[in-house]
Amino acid sequence: MVSSPFGPPAEWRDDDLIALSEFFDIDVTLAAYRSGVFPMPVGPGMGWYSPLDRGVLPLDGLVVSRSLRKMSRRYEIRVDTAFAAVLAGCADPNRPSGWIDSDIVAVYRALHRAGVVHSIESWTVDGQLAGGLYGVSIGGLFAGESMFHRDDIGRDASKVALMGLVDLLRADGRPDRLLDVQWVTPHLASLGAVEIPRPEYLRRLTRALELPPPVWTTDSFPGSGPR
Repeated sequence: MVSSPFGPPAEWRDDDLIALSEFFDIDVTLAAYRSGVFPMPVGPGMGWYSPLDRGVLPLDGLVVSRSLRKMSRRYEIRVDTAFAAVLAGCADPNRPSGWIDSDIVAVYRALHRAGVVHSIESWTVDGQLAGGLYGVSIGGLFAGESMFHRDDIGRDASKVALMGLVDLLRADGRPDRLLDVQWVTPHLASLGAVEIPRPEYLRRLTRALELPPPVWTTDSFPGSGPR
């Protein structure tokens, strides 16, 4: 396990929330992900989380229903062509339980410019962004942060973006890649996400960080384009 800005994991709180800080920037955020921790705003400060039961999506365990497979043919999957729009969709203040504030937006935009944060996008055949997701890519880790879809044109668009992400992460056949989804919600459970204990997550993270990152281009998707 790499050195953590929050001390060794054995000394972390027996809680999902392991630390609070007023300080929040790119460097501490990258160090946090490398040590199994992610940020979310808490009141006026930043909370740093490493869930006791961590949500992951096994790359061979994505559940794709017949209807979702059919719906996926309506969309084209692209990478990093509309990151700002995906981030804005995820940060929509009208969404229930919204948590993406201006500090998060500023840091993740900077991380995107640095080539560490990426968006996976679902586009309609007439060129409209219907939904997508974004997350942090370090070595063989992809830490999913948020996903969205447009209700008017984007039925299942975020799920289709997730399908595309899994295709990309599986493309080179490396079994130790790690798709982190933070917490398992009923929605994510229906797609195959499972919980693992924090120590197991940290062990898998150590292996994943030794891998090269995937190739983050639209052309890297198997069968990219309308399905």
